[in-house]
Amino acid sequence: MKPDQPAAWQQNAVFEFFASVRLAMLLIGVLIVASIVGTIYESSLDAKVAAAYIYRAPWFNGWLLLLGVNLVFSAFSRYPWRRHHTGFLITHLGIILVLAGAWIGRKWGVEGTMTVFKNEPPSNLLMVDQRVLQIAEEGGASNVVPLEVINRKPTRTRPRDLVTTDSGWKYEAVDYSSSLDVKMEARPVTNGGSPAIHVALSTAMMGQKPDAWLLADDTHGVFELGLASVRFQKGVAPAPIAVAGEPVDIEETIFAFANSPADQVGKSLKGGSTGAQVRLTEVSKESKGKVVLQLDGKEQSFEVAGSLGQSLPVAGTPFTFTVDQYWPDFRIKDGKPDSVSDEPNNPCILVTLRGHAIPAQPLGTEAGGKNFVTIFTDEKGALTYQLSSRKNGISTGKIEMEKPVTMGWADWQLVVDQALPQAEEHMSVQPAANGKSEGVLVLASHAADRVEQWVPFGWQVPLPTGQKPTLIGYGFRQHPLPISLQLSNFEVDRDEGTDAPAGFKSTLVITAIDGTSATGQCWMNNPISFPDSWVNTFSGMTYKLSQASWNPENLSQSTIQILRDPGWGLKWIGSLLVVAGIFSLFYLRPSPQDAALAAPSAVASQSNVTRQSREPVSI
Repeated sequence: MKPDQPAAWQQNAVFEFFASVRLAMLLIGVLIVASIVGTIYESSLDAKVAAAYIYRAPWFNGWLLLLGVNLVFSAFSRYPWRRHHTGFLITHLGIILVLAGAWIGRKWGVEGTMTVFKNEPPSNLLMVDQRVLQIAEEGGASNVVPLEVINRKPTRTRPRDLVTTDSGWKYEAVDYSSSLDVKMEARPVTNGGSPAIHVALSTAMMGQKPDAWLLADDTHGVFELGLASVRFQKGVAPAPIAVAGEPVDIEETIFAFANSPADQVGKSLKGGSTGAQVRLTEVSKESKGKVVLQLDGKEQSFEVAGSLGQSLPVAGTPFTFTVDQYWPDFRIKDGKPDSVSDEPNNPCILVTLRGHAIPAQPLGTEAGGKNFVTIFTDEKGALTYQLSSRKNGISTGKIEMEKPVTMGWADWQLVVDQALPQAEEHMSVQPAANGKSEGVLVLASHAADRVEQWVPFGWQVPLPTGQKPTLIGYGFRQHPLPISLQLSNFEVDRDEGTDAPAGFKSTLVITAIDGTSATGQCWMNNPISFPDSWVNTFSGMTYKLSQASWNPENLSQSTIQILRDPGWGLKWIGSLLVVAGIFSLFYLRPSPQDAALAAPSAVASQSNVTRQSREPVSI
């Protein structure tokens, strides 16, 4: 064989196919089109859809592997290598390292979130964005089965096999719903349990008929309706503290505002409300103004400056009147009333009325800030209620089965149509048009026994497969880490002068399995690296902890994103090699000796292409 002639193995048809530029162009073209389609999927549908059908699909992985093979064969098509091949080889090696790093990161990398709570023990369970079913039989091993439904949803004609346990039960996913309605129902029991009632509410004005089962003194003892709620507990409805029509000692405080005469704020400290109307008028820089008091159909006025701190009789009534405080520019500061300046920008007074009389509204019957009804059950099962209505105040009464009770909330009515003396909770799950949860239908079979149960996402439900039920949970996969996190502090910075959050920061204590620990803070675009040595960072074996989200309703909670990419170093080196190789190909000229050596090889190569039309071409 002549020095410039390709070796026999380089002229093999299989080698030429895998090294050919035509294959390279096909592979790169398909990858470009797939990336465009994946980007469209991500923006219009969901990132998980793009990952399922493209980026993490088996065909895409196979395509990348084929590209790596093409690069290796293309590099060996120039063997024996000479100096002028350096840039070509460096570029190909860099691309191969990038592909290898991406595959290693996908295979052994870690990515997910962990929600931690202040004053709670450390946690090492990472929540991974992969849906799984966990099947745990009593006394048996717990089986965790991946169940993503993006590629193929289970149906009765094409079920998804899950697992067959040691007890002989076979579990299958036979249906999927993106809209499940989850309700708690009460089931009668002979021993234990709690009293339960079924309440049905209705409003013709709004066209709604909500209903619910309630368990007394239980987490399922409250039915929230937005602006109103229904509660169920043991006991008897309490009577009001005062009885209308009888004189009692009364003490009431009232805040009155000059700029908002109709918005006085009163609070009954004893006995009930006086029914008084208080106005603050004629306030100026020189004068604190007058307070006008309207009570029992009579109106009187007092100078604020002369009434401060003095108990004055209200003519024609059994009450005395005191101006306790005056604020020229009223604000609430640190939870207490205060004046931010001496200018009469928002004048306000606090007055107190005291006396012995029949209250306009007895204490205990005032309308609260929210509509609610509390239903009580005594030892004999008799039902009574205490009703709070913004419109009608507080009232009490007895409840009879099937007879409606008027709530005083618009035209709402309540009916108790079922009652159980002893009951336990039972979750009812069914597909519904306006359901709030997704879920799968699981079928368990053993010989002639068949049991079905809908399992909502994020729930764990029992399945009666034997003497003791099997627990089946559907949710994200949990991955134990060799490090644990503990939230020691969570801070929220606010925009000046507003309650809008400007940023949030978590202080974390990180403990490794070998006992080493570190404390750090992470916030937006400022992650924590653990371990933080340059060797771990460069190799990608460090954990990067970033602030992911927070709960505005619970400032003792924080969600941290955790990422570890063991292929990061190879991708970094490979990217540098690609840049260096391209630079040397286009900007470094070969020496005269290399050019002389390359010329015959190029002529021979061109001649061979002309003869065979199959010469491998580098990319």
